[in-house]
Amino acid sequence: MMRENPADLAPELCVLAGAVLGLLTGIFLPRARQWIAVVICAAGLVAGLACTVIASRRPDLMAFGAFTVDPLTHLTRGVVLGATSLVLGLAAGPLRGHARETEFSVLTLLAALGTITLGASSDLLVLVAAYLLASIPGYALAGFGKDAPGTEAALKYYLMGAFMGIFMLAGVTLLYGLGRATSYEPLRQGLATAPGAAVTVGAVALLAGLLLKAGAVPAHYWVPDVTEGAPPVVAAFVTTVPKIGAFTALFRLAAEALPSTVNRPLLIAVIATVTMTLGNLAAFGQDNVRRLLAYSTISQAGYLLVPVAMAGRAALAEPALLFYLAAYAVTNLGAFAVVVAAGRDTIAGYTGLARRSPALALALAVCLLGLVGTPPTAVFVGKLLMFGSALQGGYAWLAVVAALNSVASVFYYLRWIVPAFGRPPEPDPGPHSEPYSGPPVTLRRGAQAVAYTAATASLALGVASGIALTV
Repeated sequence: MMRENPADLAPELCVLAGAVLGLLTGIFLPRARQWIAVVICAAGLVAGLACTVIASRRPDLMAFGAFTVDPLTHLTRGVVLGATSLVLGLAAGPLRGHARETEFSVLTLLAALGTITLGASSDLLVLVAAYLLASIPGYALAGFGKDAPGTEAALKYYLMGAFMGIFMLAGVTLLYGLGRATSYEPLRQGLATAPGAAVTVGAVALLAGLLLKAGAVPAHYWVPDVTEGAPPVVAAFVTTVPKIGAFTALFRLAAEALPSTVNRPLLIAVIATVTMTLGNLAAFGQDNVRRLLAYSTISQAGYLLVPVAMAGRAALAEPALLFYLAAYAVTNLGAFAVVVAAGRDTIAGYTGLARRSPALALALAVCLLGLVGTPPTAVFVGKLLMFGSALQGGYAWLAVVAALNSVASVFYYLRWIVPAFGRPPEPDPGPHSEPYSGPPVTLRRGAQAVAYTAATASLALGVASGIALTV
């Protein structure tokens, strides 16, 4: 059913109102009171979550002919708003009193708004606009620190985004010319009678921009540099939240817009295989924990592409994607929260963390083992559903590849976990010895709270879903 009622976009309007009011308030506040603007932004997210719960009880509909309100959209809204709320909580300590504290919160909300729109778009033109709204604030956030690594990371992120955006626009133009429509349903009908080779070229070009937001091969080059060069809070955001909208948008395109004349399942399955394999292989030799998490997110993108490839072929594809997105978001943010709390970027810097903060080390272990897919964490259930969708869709070889990659990923996660529970090195009594530079005794409490919340949520989602699946 198609409707033109602004109330159907209440969650998005709440986020937009929070961003605008937060920005206007922050302009007139001194630096010491910028937290008020942050609270307004957070209130917009909470209001958006409340509206999402209410909207999820209503029938599915099409708002303004280009914005689909269905379970996929509700999940995107809930996960994006929840993850963004955790990011604001994560930033409360490091950015308190910062000269651009308000700007950070506003940019984060705008990027989240673009991400939600990206996942709910059912029209190519809205998809492009959402891509820009989700991307431009992210470029500014990547260079938020205004230091050399951050500036270089932001420049690479921007150039990659602009380059892939050009391909995306070219794909939209070509598909519109072939299908004579931009709305997904009539576009699919129009493309069904168009030359298959031309449709394939347009589809590949269109996917370029979304693969950039997803951090998948071949548009993954920005991920490790931005994750290492940007502030840790920004790295947590850009490697988590934009992926949610990107994968939802990819799923919609695969299921609703691209015709059967395109061998979409095989194309996306090959991209998924290369992405998860490259991410895992590159993570093996990383000593910087942020780069390790960066390549981990690339490998996770490969796993998330599996249900996208099975869209329209397997009934498990949509629930697998929805659950895996929620599980990945909370688990990845938990791992980054530990990095923010500890304030260390090298694996060696976490040696003996369990002796200084047993709870934080346990949260780290839960999140990292969760990313592997260890029961009873949420990602374990997400991977089970992902494997099931591949088998159900007739791609058993893809399930085998994903399983092998999951086993291989245990190695580099354990490289981080084992030192955290080990004994810290004894200081050298020699005259030229340097003090141990492990995690500080005083850890950031706000980041600790986010880490504990995320680890608990990962376990709770895993256990709750396990009970539901056995009933």
